[in-house]
Amino acid sequence: MKNTVLCFLEESAKKYKNKIAIKDSTGSITFGDLRSKALKVAGMIKGKTDAVKSPIMVYVPKSYNSIVAFMGILYSGNFYTPTDVTFPFAKVQGIIDQLNPILYVSVGDSIKKLEENGIPADRIIDIDTEGICELSLEDSYYDRNIDTDLAYVFFTSGSTGIPKGVSITHRGIIDYAEWLADTFHIDETFVFGNQAPFYFDNSILDIYSMLYKGSEMNIIPPELFPWPAKLMEYVSSNGINTIFWVPSALITVANADVLSEMKCEGIKRILFCGEVMPNKQLNHWRKYVPDAMYVNMYGPTEITDVCSYYVVDRQFKDDDPLPIGRACRNTEIILLDEDDHRVVEPNIPGELCVRGTGLAVGYWNNPEKTKTAFCQNPLNPYYEEKIYRTGDLASYNERGEIEFLGRRDFQIKYMGYRIELGEIETAALGNSKVDNCCASFHKEENKIVLFYQGDIEQKEIRKYLQTVLPKYMVPAKYICLDVFPYNDNGKIDRKKLANDYLGGR
Repeated sequence: MKNTVLCFLEESAKKYKNKIAIKDSTGSITFGDLRSKALKVAGMIKGKTDAVKSPIMVYVPKSYNSIVAFMGILYSGNFYTPTDVTFPFAKVQGIIDQLNPILYVSVGDSIKKLEENGIPADRIIDIDTEGICELSLEDSYYDRNIDTDLAYVFFTSGSTGIPKGVSITHRGIIDYAEWLADTFHIDETFVFGNQAPFYFDNSILDIYSMLYKGSEMNIIPPELFPWPAKLMEYVSSNGINTIFWVPSALITVANADVLSEMKCEGIKRILFCGEVMPNKQLNHWRKYVPDAMYVNMYGPTEITDVCSYYVVDRQFKDDDPLPIGRACRNTEIILLDEDDHRVVEPNIPGELCVRGTGLAVGYWNNPEKTKTAFCQNPLNPYYEEKIYRTGDLASYNERGEIEFLGRRDFQIKYMGYRIELGEIETAALGNSKVDNCCASFHKEENKIVLFYQGDIEQKEIRKYLQTVLPKYMVPAKYICLDVFPYNDNGKIDRKKLANDYLGGR
Protein backbone atom coordinates (compact mmCIF):
# COMPACT_ATOMS: atom_id res chain seq x y z
CA MET A 1 0.00 0.00 0.00
CA LYS A 2 1.30 3.44 -0.89
CA ASN A 3 1.15 5.98 1.92
CA THR A 4 2.49 8.91 -0.09
CA VAL A 5 2.93 10.03 -3.71
CA LEU A 6 6.68 10.00 -2.99
CA CYS A 7 6.44 6.22 -3.47
CA PHE A 8 6.04 6.97 -7.18
CA LEU A 9 9.29 8.92 -7.35
CA GLU A 10 11.19 6.44 -5.19
CA GLU A 11 10.22 3.51 -7.41
CA SER A 12 10.85 5.33 -10.70
CA ALA A 13 14.21 6.70 -9.49
CA LYS A 14 15.34 3.12 -8.80
CA LYS A 15 13.99 1.65 -12.01
CA TYR A 16 14.73 4.55 -14.37
CA LYS A 17 17.53 6.40 -12.61
CA ASN A 18 19.17 7.74 -15.79
CA LYS A 19 16.02 8.14 -17.87
CA ILE A 20 14.80 11.66 -18.61
CA ALA A 21 11.81 12.52 -16.46
CA ILE A 22 11.13 16.12 -17.51
CA LYS A 23 12.20 18.37 -20.37
CA ASP A 24 11.66 22.12 -20.47
CA SER A 25 13.03 25.06 -22.45
CA THR A 26 16.18 25.14 -20.28
CA GLY A 27 17.11 21.47 -20.41
CA SER A 28 16.10 18.20 -18.78
CA ILE A 29 16.38 16.20 -15.58
CA THR A 30 16.52 12.46 -14.96
CA PHE A 31 14.51 10.59 -12.36
CA GLY A 32 17.64 10.04 -10.29
CA ASP A 33 18.58 13.71 -10.32
CA LEU A 34 14.99 14.74 -9.64
CA ARG A 35 15.01 12.66 -6.47
CA SER A 36 18.46 13.94 -5.44
CA LYS A 37 17.58 17.61 -5.93
CA ALA A 38 14.23 17.15 -4.16
CA LEU A 39 15.99 15.69 -1.11
CA LYS A 40 18.35 18.68 -1.09
CA VAL A 41 15.34 21.01 -1.05
CA ALA A 42 13.90 18.95 1.80
CA GLY A 43 17.22 19.34 3.64
CA MET A 44 17.10 23.12 3.26
CA ILE A 45 13.52 23.19 4.53
CA LYS A 46 14.40 21.08 7.58
CA GLY A 47 17.34 23.41 8.19
CA LYS A 48 14.87 26.27 8.65
CA THR A 49 11.93 24.62 10.38
CA ASP A 50 10.80 21.47 12.15
CA ALA A 51 7.24 22.11 11.05
CA VAL A 52 5.29 19.38 9.28
CA LYS A 53 1.85 19.29 7.66
CA SER A 54 2.24 23.01 6.96
CA PRO A 55 1.88 25.04 3.74
CA ILE A 56 4.92 26.01 1.68
CA MET A 57 4.48 28.19 -1.39
CA VAL A 58 6.32 27.43 -4.63
CA TYR A 59 7.23 30.63 -6.48
CA VAL A 60 9.24 29.24 -9.37
CA PRO A 61 8.97 29.81 -13.16
CA LYS A 62 7.27 26.81 -14.77
CA SER A 63 10.07 24.29 -15.28
CA TYR A 64 11.42 20.99 -14.00
CA ASN A 65 12.48 22.96 -10.91
CA SER A 66 8.78 23.28 -10.08
CA ILE A 67 8.51 19.51 -9.70
CA VAL A 68 11.79 19.43 -7.73
CA ALA A 69 10.22 21.94 -5.33
CA PHE A 70 6.96 19.97 -5.02
CA MET A 71 8.76 16.74 -4.19
CA GLY A 72 11.21 18.42 -1.82
CA ILE A 73 8.35 19.94 0.14
CA LEU A 74 6.64 16.55 0.38
CA TYR A 75 9.88 14.87 1.55
CA SER A 76 10.00 17.49 4.32
CA GLY A 77 6.56 16.37 5.53
CA ASN A 78 4.73 19.49 4.38
CA PHE A 79 2.46 20.29 1.44
CA TYR A 80 2.84 22.65 -1.48
CA THR A 81 0.90 25.45 -3.11
CA PRO A 82 2.17 26.62 -6.51
CA THR A 83 1.50 30.01 -8.04
CA ASP A 84 2.67 31.79 -11.19
CA VAL A 85 5.59 34.22 -11.13
CA THR A 86 3.94 36.15 -14.00
CA PHE A 87 0.81 36.94 -11.96
CA PRO A 88 0.41 40.51 -10.69
CA PHE A 89 1.72 40.26 -7.13
CA ALA A 90 -1.61 41.51 -5.77
CA LYS A 91 -3.10 38.20 -6.92
CA VAL A 92 -0.28 36.24 -5.31
CA GLN A 93 -0.71 38.30 -2.13
CA GLY A 94 -4.36 37.27 -1.99
CA ILE A 95 -3.27 33.63 -1.87
CA ILE A 96 -0.54 34.36 0.70
CA ASP A 97 -3.08 36.11 2.93
CA GLN A 98 -5.30 33.03 2.91
CA LEU A 99 -2.58 30.39 3.06
CA ASN A 100 -0.04 31.98 5.44
CA PRO A 101 2.82 29.77 4.19
CA ILE A 102 5.64 28.96 6.60
CA LEU A 103 8.26 29.15 3.82
CA TYR A 104 8.68 29.96 0.12
CA VAL A 105 10.66 27.93 -2.42
CA SER A 106 11.91 30.15 -5.23
CA VAL A 107 14.80 30.84 -7.59
CA GLY A 108 16.70 33.67 -9.31
CA ASP A 109 14.82 36.86 -10.07
CA SER A 110 11.68 35.43 -8.48
CA ILE A 111 13.43 35.59 -5.10
CA LYS A 112 14.04 39.31 -5.60
CA LYS A 113 10.37 39.78 -6.45
CA LEU A 114 9.32 38.08 -3.23
CA GLU A 115 11.71 40.23 -1.19
CA GLU A 116 10.54 43.41 -2.94
CA ASN A 117 7.01 42.53 -1.86
CA GLY A 118 7.85 42.12 1.80
CA ILE A 119 8.74 38.43 2.15
CA PRO A 120 11.69 38.11 4.58
CA ALA A 121 14.84 36.58 3.05
CA ASP A 122 15.13 34.04 5.88
CA ARG A 123 11.77 32.53 4.85
CA ILE A 124 12.85 31.88 1.26
CA ILE A 125 14.52 28.66 0.06
CA ASP A 126 16.72 29.15 -3.03
CA ILE A 127 16.35 25.95 -5.05
CA ASP A 128 19.69 26.62 -6.82
CA THR A 129 21.76 26.74 -3.63
CA GLU A 130 24.90 24.66 -4.14
CA GLY A 131 26.74 22.47 -1.66
CA ILE A 132 23.67 21.37 0.27
CA CYS A 133 23.65 17.72 1.34
CA GLU A 134 20.64 15.57 0.56
CA LEU A 135 18.28 14.81 3.40
CA SER A 136 18.47 11.06 3.97
CA LEU A 137 15.33 9.10 3.29
CA GLU A 138 15.37 7.99 6.94
CA ASP A 139 15.38 11.62 8.10
CA SER A 140 12.67 12.64 5.64
CA TYR A 141 8.97 12.32 6.30
CA TYR A 142 8.67 9.56 3.69
CA ASP A 143 7.65 6.76 6.04
CA ARG A 144 5.79 9.01 8.47
CA ASN A 145 3.23 10.40 6.05
CA ILE A 146 -0.16 8.77 5.95
CA ASP A 147 -2.29 8.88 2.85
CA THR A 148 -4.85 11.25 4.36
CA ASP A 149 -2.20 13.97 4.83
CA LEU A 150 -2.37 16.88 2.42
CA ALA A 151 -0.17 16.82 -0.69
CA TYR A 152 -1.18 20.19 -2.13
CA VAL A 153 -3.58 23.10 -1.86
CA PHE A 154 -4.62 24.72 -5.15
CA PHE A 155 -6.34 28.07 -5.08
CA THR A 156 -9.31 28.69 -7.32
CA SER A 157 -11.30 31.91 -7.37
CA GLY A 158 -14.61 30.30 -8.31
CA SER A 159 -17.63 32.46 -9.01
CA THR A 160 -16.93 35.01 -6.26
CA GLY A 161 -13.39 35.96 -7.25
CA ILE A 162 -12.20 35.27 -3.68
CA PRO A 163 -9.48 32.57 -3.59
CA LYS A 164 -10.49 29.19 -2.17
CA GLY A 165 -7.78 26.69 -1.26
CA VAL A 166 -8.78 23.23 -2.49
CA SER A 167 -7.03 20.75 -0.19
CA ILE A 168 -6.09 17.39 -1.74
CA THR A 169 -4.61 14.36 0.02
CA HIS A 170 -1.92 11.90 -1.04
CA ARG A 171 -4.62 9.22 -1.23
CA GLY A 172 -6.64 11.18 -3.78
CA ILE A 173 -3.64 11.53 -6.10
CA ILE A 174 -2.55 7.90 -5.66
CA ASP A 175 -6.03 6.64 -6.46
CA TYR A 176 -6.25 8.88 -9.53
CA ALA A 177 -2.79 8.01 -10.87
CA GLU A 178 -3.40 4.28 -10.46
CA TRP A 179 -6.73 4.55 -12.27
CA LEU A 180 -5.12 6.50 -15.12
CA ALA A 181 -2.33 3.94 -15.49
CA ASP A 182 -4.71 0.98 -15.50
CA THR A 183 -7.26 2.58 -17.81
CA PHE A 184 -4.89 3.99 -20.42
CA HIS A 185 -2.06 1.44 -20.01
CA ILE A 186 0.46 4.16 -19.19
CA ASP A 187 4.09 3.05 -19.17
CA GLU A 188 7.61 4.42 -19.61
CA THR A 189 7.09 4.96 -23.36
CA PHE A 190 4.53 7.73 -22.83
CA VAL A 191 5.72 11.26 -23.58
CA PHE A 192 3.27 13.79 -22.15
CA GLY A 193 3.10 17.22 -23.80
CA ASN A 194 2.22 19.37 -20.81
CA GLN A 195 0.00 22.41 -21.40
CA ALA A 196 -1.65 22.98 -18.01
CA PRO A 197 -0.04 25.44 -15.57
CA PHE A 198 1.17 23.71 -12.43
CA TYR A 199 -1.30 25.65 -10.26
CA PHE A 200 -4.13 24.17 -12.38
CA ASP A 201 -5.39 20.68 -11.50
CA ASN A 202 -5.15 19.38 -15.09
CA SER A 203 -1.39 19.23 -14.51
CA ILE A 204 -1.88 16.43 -11.97
CA LEU A 205 -2.40 13.90 -14.76
CA ASP A 206 0.89 14.80 -16.46
CA ILE A 207 3.00 15.10 -13.30
CA TYR A 208 1.90 12.03 -11.40
CA SER A 209 1.55 9.72 -14.41
CA MET A 210 5.16 10.62 -15.23
CA LEU A 211 6.32 9.98 -11.66
CA TYR A 212 4.33 6.76 -11.27
CA LYS A 213 5.20 5.03 -14.52
CA GLY A 214 8.58 6.45 -15.46
CA SER A 215 7.10 8.35 -18.41
CA GLU A 216 8.50 11.59 -19.76
CA MET A 217 6.86 14.99 -19.35
CA ASN A 218 7.77 17.65 -21.89
CA ILE A 219 6.79 21.11 -20.67
CA ILE A 220 5.65 22.83 -23.86
CA PRO A 221 6.68 26.52 -23.88
CA PRO A 222 3.45 28.47 -23.16
CA GLU A 223 4.28 31.05 -25.83
CA LEU A 224 3.72 28.40 -28.54
CA PHE A 225 0.01 27.90 -27.86
CA PRO A 226 -1.19 31.02 -29.74
CA TRP A 227 0.77 29.77 -32.79
CA PRO A 228 -0.83 26.47 -33.91
CA ALA A 229 1.69 25.60 -36.64
CA LYS A 230 4.70 26.15 -34.35
CA LEU A 231 2.91 24.31 -31.55
CA MET A 232 2.22 21.19 -33.59
CA GLU A 233 5.72 21.24 -35.07
CA TYR A 234 7.09 21.26 -31.51
CA VAL A 235 4.82 18.34 -30.57
CA SER A 236 5.98 16.30 -33.57
CA SER A 237 9.68 17.10 -33.34
CA ASN A 238 9.85 16.29 -29.62
CA GLY A 239 8.25 12.87 -29.87
CA ILE A 240 5.21 13.82 -27.79
CA ASN A 241 2.66 11.03 -28.06
CA THR A 242 0.12 11.98 -25.37
CA ILE A 243 -1.54 15.32 -24.74
CA PHE A 244 -4.01 16.43 -22.08
CA TRP A 245 -5.04 19.96 -22.98
CA VAL A 246 -7.94 22.31 -22.32
CA PRO A 247 -10.34 22.31 -25.29
CA SER A 248 -9.47 25.94 -26.13
CA ALA A 249 -5.98 24.80 -27.15
CA LEU A 250 -7.39 22.04 -29.38
CA ILE A 251 -9.97 24.43 -30.83
CA THR A 252 -7.28 26.95 -31.78
CA VAL A 253 -5.34 24.27 -33.66
CA ALA A 254 -8.46 23.02 -35.46
CA ASN A 255 -9.60 26.51 -36.47
CA ALA A 256 -6.16 27.27 -37.93
CA ASP A 257 -6.43 24.15 -40.15
CA VAL A 258 -2.78 23.22 -39.61
CA LEU A 259 -3.53 19.52 -39.17
CA SER A 260 -4.40 19.16 -42.87
CA GLU A 261 -0.93 20.35 -43.82
CA MET A 262 1.29 18.41 -41.40
CA LYS A 263 1.49 14.81 -40.30
CA CYS A 264 0.87 14.15 -36.62
CA GLU A 265 0.88 10.35 -36.58
CA GLY A 266 3.04 10.38 -33.46
CA ILE A 267 0.16 11.53 -31.26
CA LYS A 268 -1.56 8.41 -29.96
CA ARG A 269 -3.71 9.81 -27.14
CA ILE A 270 -5.59 13.12 -27.08
CA LEU A 271 -7.28 13.82 -23.76
CA PHE A 272 -9.11 17.02 -22.86
CA CYS A 273 -10.85 18.55 -19.86
CA GLY A 274 -11.73 21.89 -18.31
CA GLU A 275 -14.57 23.10 -20.55
CA VAL A 276 -16.90 21.81 -23.26
CA MET A 277 -15.19 20.36 -26.33
CA PRO A 278 -17.28 21.13 -29.44
CA ASN A 279 -17.72 18.21 -31.81
CA LYS A 280 -17.06 20.41 -34.83
CA GLN A 281 -13.42 20.97 -33.88
CA LEU A 282 -13.12 17.46 -32.44
CA ASN A 283 -14.27 16.06 -35.80
CA HIS A 284 -11.53 18.09 -37.47
CA TRP A 285 -8.92 16.45 -35.22
CA ARG A 286 -10.44 13.01 -35.78
CA LYS A 287 -10.30 13.51 -39.55
CA TYR A 288 -6.62 14.41 -39.70
CA VAL A 289 -5.33 12.36 -36.72
CA PRO A 290 -7.61 9.36 -37.15
CA ASP A 291 -5.61 6.72 -35.28
CA ALA A 292 -5.41 8.54 -31.93
CA MET A 293 -7.54 7.72 -28.89
CA TYR A 294 -9.75 10.68 -27.95
CA VAL A 295 -11.00 11.00 -24.38
CA ASN A 296 -13.37 13.62 -23.00
CA MET A 297 -12.74 14.02 -19.27
CA TYR A 298 -14.66 15.97 -16.68
CA GLY A 299 -13.95 17.11 -13.15
CA PRO A 300 -13.57 20.19 -10.97
CA THR A 301 -10.47 20.95 -8.90
CA GLU A 302 -12.28 19.69 -5.80
CA ILE A 303 -12.11 16.02 -6.87
CA THR A 304 -8.40 15.58 -7.80
CA ASP A 305 -8.83 16.60 -11.43
CA VAL A 306 -11.21 14.08 -13.03
CA CYS A 307 -14.23 12.07 -11.94
CA SER A 308 -15.74 10.96 -15.28
CA TYR A 309 -14.48 10.13 -18.73
CA TYR A 310 -15.69 9.14 -22.17
CA VAL A 311 -13.50 7.40 -24.72
CA VAL A 312 -14.88 8.69 -28.03
CA ASP A 313 -16.11 5.53 -29.75
CA ARG A 314 -18.59 6.71 -32.38
CA GLN A 315 -19.23 9.46 -34.88
CA PHE A 316 -20.95 12.70 -33.88
CA LYS A 317 -22.47 15.48 -35.93
CA ASP A 318 -20.92 18.91 -35.48
CA ASP A 319 -23.84 20.14 -33.38
CA ASP A 320 -24.16 17.02 -31.21
CA PRO A 321 -23.23 17.25 -27.52
CA LEU A 322 -20.23 15.16 -26.49
CA PRO A 323 -20.86 12.93 -23.45
CA ILE A 324 -18.64 13.08 -20.38
CA GLY A 325 -19.32 9.38 -20.03
CA ARG A 326 -19.25 7.48 -16.79
CA ALA A 327 -17.62 7.75 -13.37
CA CYS A 328 -13.98 6.81 -12.93
CA ARG A 329 -13.14 3.77 -10.82
CA ASN A 330 -13.78 4.12 -7.10
CA THR A 331 -15.93 7.19 -7.75
CA GLU A 332 -19.69 7.61 -7.85
CA ILE A 333 -21.52 10.36 -9.67
CA ILE A 334 -25.01 11.18 -8.44
CA LEU A 335 -27.44 13.51 -10.22
CA LEU A 336 -29.77 15.22 -7.75
CA ASP A 337 -32.91 17.17 -8.60
CA GLU A 338 -34.04 20.33 -6.80
CA ASP A 339 -35.55 18.21 -4.02
CA ASP A 340 -32.33 16.19 -3.59
CA HIS A 341 -33.86 13.09 -5.14
CA ARG A 342 -31.72 10.94 -7.41
CA VAL A 343 -32.24 11.48 -11.15
CA VAL A 344 -32.19 8.20 -13.07
CA GLU A 345 -34.34 8.83 -16.16
CA PRO A 346 -32.75 10.02 -19.43
CA ASN A 347 -32.87 13.70 -20.40
CA ILE A 348 -33.81 14.92 -16.91
CA PRO A 349 -31.32 17.52 -15.59
CA GLY A 350 -29.85 17.30 -12.14
CA GLU A 351 -26.93 18.74 -10.18
CA LEU A 352 -23.82 16.62 -10.65
CA CYS A 353 -22.54 15.47 -7.25
CA VAL A 354 -19.53 13.25 -6.54
CA ARG A 355 -18.41 10.94 -3.78
CA GLY A 356 -15.20 8.96 -3.51
CA THR A 357 -11.57 8.95 -2.42
CA GLY A 358 -10.63 11.76 -4.78
CA LEU A 359 -12.71 14.38 -2.96
CA ALA A 360 -10.83 17.25 -1.43
CA VAL A 361 -11.03 17.39 2.35
CA GLY A 362 -12.39 20.91 2.00
CA TYR A 363 -11.23 24.48 1.48
CA TRP A 364 -8.17 25.62 3.39
CA ASN A 365 -9.17 27.54 6.52
CA ASN A 366 -12.68 28.13 5.19
CA PRO A 367 -15.16 25.97 7.14
CA GLU A 368 -18.25 27.84 5.95
CA LYS A 369 -17.63 27.28 2.24
CA THR A 370 -16.46 23.74 2.97
CA LYS A 371 -19.73 22.95 4.75
CA THR A 372 -21.77 24.27 1.81
CA ALA A 373 -19.90 22.44 -0.98
CA PHE A 374 -18.87 19.23 0.85
CA CYS A 375 -22.04 18.08 2.53
CA GLN A 376 -23.78 14.98 3.76
CA ASN A 377 -25.12 12.73 1.03
CA PRO A 378 -28.89 13.36 1.21
CA LEU A 379 -29.50 9.80 -0.01
CA ASN A 380 -27.74 8.35 3.05
CA PRO A 381 -29.24 9.28 6.46
CA TYR A 382 -27.42 6.46 8.32
CA TYR A 383 -23.78 7.56 8.68
CA GLU A 384 -21.48 10.37 7.65
CA GLU A 385 -20.81 10.28 3.91
CA LYS A 386 -19.62 13.41 2.15
CA ILE A 387 -20.43 14.39 -1.40
CA TYR A 388 -19.18 17.36 -3.37
CA ARG A 389 -21.86 19.47 -5.02
CA THR A 390 -20.25 20.72 -8.22
CA GLY A 391 -22.87 23.30 -9.16
CA ASP A 392 -22.87 21.75 -12.65
CA LEU A 393 -25.97 20.42 -14.35
CA ALA A 394 -25.98 17.13 -16.23
CA SER A 395 -28.35 14.46 -17.48
CA TYR A 396 -28.23 10.88 -18.72
CA ASN A 397 -28.68 10.20 -22.42
CA GLU A 398 -30.44 7.15 -23.87
CA ARG A 399 -27.18 5.16 -23.70
CA GLY A 400 -26.79 5.79 -19.98
CA GLU A 401 -23.91 8.21 -20.56
CA ILE A 402 -23.71 11.47 -18.64
CA GLU A 403 -23.97 14.66 -20.67
CA PHE A 404 -22.76 17.96 -19.25
CA LEU A 405 -25.37 20.73 -19.57
CA GLY A 406 -23.51 23.66 -18.05
CA ARG A 407 -23.08 25.49 -14.80
CA ARG A 408 -26.16 25.85 -12.66
CA ASP A 409 -25.16 29.53 -12.69
CA PHE A 410 -25.54 29.42 -16.51
CA GLN A 411 -29.11 28.11 -16.32
CA ILE A 412 -31.51 30.99 -16.79
CA LYS A 413 -35.24 31.42 -16.63
CA TYR A 414 -36.43 33.35 -19.68
CA MET A 415 -39.96 33.82 -21.01
CA GLY A 416 -41.13 31.18 -18.52
CA TYR A 417 -38.63 28.57 -19.74
CA ARG A 418 -35.53 27.13 -18.10
CA ILE A 419 -32.67 27.47 -20.58
CA GLU A 420 -29.17 25.99 -20.50
CA LEU A 421 -26.84 28.49 -22.15
CA GLY A 422 -24.55 25.60 -23.06
CA GLU A 423 -27.23 24.22 -25.39
CA ILE A 424 -27.20 27.50 -27.31
CA GLU A 425 -23.41 27.34 -27.62
CA THR A 426 -23.51 23.76 -28.90
CA ALA A 427 -26.13 24.71 -31.48
CA ALA A 428 -24.17 27.75 -32.71
CA LEU A 429 -20.99 25.73 -33.07
CA GLY A 430 -22.87 23.42 -35.40
CA ASN A 431 -22.60 26.16 -38.04
CA SER A 432 -19.40 25.63 -40.04
CA LYS A 433 -18.68 29.38 -40.12
CA VAL A 434 -18.70 29.78 -36.32
CA ASP A 435 -15.23 29.07 -34.92
CA ASN A 436 -16.00 29.62 -31.24
CA CYS A 437 -18.77 31.12 -29.14
CA CYS A 438 -20.04 31.90 -25.67
CA ALA A 439 -23.65 32.54 -24.66
CA SER A 440 -24.54 34.93 -21.85
CA PHE A 441 -27.61 36.63 -20.42
CA HIS A 442 -27.92 40.38 -19.96
CA LYS A 443 -30.30 40.71 -17.03
CA GLU A 444 -30.95 44.45 -17.30
CA GLU A 445 -31.85 44.23 -20.98
CA ASN A 446 -33.48 40.82 -20.51
CA LYS A 447 -31.65 39.46 -23.56
CA ILE A 448 -29.68 36.37 -24.44
CA VAL A 449 -26.36 37.44 -25.96
CA LEU A 450 -24.09 35.35 -28.16
CA PHE A 451 -20.39 36.24 -28.42
CA TYR A 452 -18.78 34.53 -31.38
CA GLN A 453 -15.74 34.25 -33.63
CA GLY A 454 -16.08 33.47 -37.32
CA ASP A 455 -16.61 34.77 -40.83
CA ILE A 456 -20.37 35.07 -40.63
CA GLU A 457 -22.85 37.94 -40.35
CA GLN A 458 -25.11 38.29 -37.34
CA LYS A 459 -28.23 37.91 -39.45
CA GLU A 460 -26.95 34.63 -40.84
CA ILE A 461 -26.24 33.18 -37.39
CA ARG A 462 -29.66 34.20 -36.16
CA LYS A 463 -31.33 32.67 -39.21
CA TYR A 464 -29.37 29.45 -38.71
CA LEU A 465 -30.21 29.24 -34.99
CA GLN A 466 -33.89 29.71 -35.75
CA THR A 467 -33.73 26.39 -37.63
CA VAL A 468 -32.12 24.41 -34.79
CA LEU A 469 -33.41 26.02 -31.58
CA PRO A 470 -36.83 26.83 -30.16
CA LYS A 471 -37.76 30.47 -30.71
CA TYR A 472 -37.36 31.37 -27.02
CA MET A 473 -33.72 30.14 -27.02
CA VAL A 474 -32.54 32.16 -30.03
CA PRO A 475 -30.23 34.99 -28.86
CA ALA A 476 -31.45 38.54 -29.37
CA LYS A 477 -27.99 40.12 -29.52
CA TYR A 478 -24.78 39.04 -31.28
CA ILE A 479 -21.25 40.33 -30.67
CA CYS A 480 -18.48 39.32 -33.05
CA LEU A 481 -14.98 39.15 -31.53
CA ASP A 482 -11.62 38.87 -33.27
CA VAL A 483 -10.21 37.06 -30.24
CA PHE A 484 -11.83 35.67 -27.11
CA PRO A 485 -10.35 36.63 -23.76
CA TYR A 486 -8.98 33.64 -21.86
CA ASN A 487 -8.27 33.23 -18.16
CA ASP A 488 -5.03 31.91 -16.66
CA ASN A 489 -6.14 28.29 -17.14
CA GLY A 490 -6.84 28.73 -20.85
CA LYS A 491 -10.64 28.83 -20.61
CA ILE A 492 -12.90 31.52 -22.08
CA ASP A 493 -13.04 34.34 -19.53
CA ARG A 494 -16.80 34.78 -19.12
CA LYS A 495 -16.40 37.36 -16.35
CA LYS A 496 -14.32 39.61 -18.59
CA LEU A 497 -16.87 39.32 -21.41
CA ALA A 498 -19.63 40.36 -19.01
CA ASN A 499 -17.57 43.23 -17.62
CA ASP A 500 -16.43 44.53 -21.01
CA TYR A 501 -19.66 44.16 -22.97
CA LEU A 502 -22.56 43.72 -20.56
CA GLY A 503 -21.67 46.15 -17.81
CA GLY A 504 -20.74 43.32 -15.48
CA ARG A 505 -24.22 41.84 -15.68
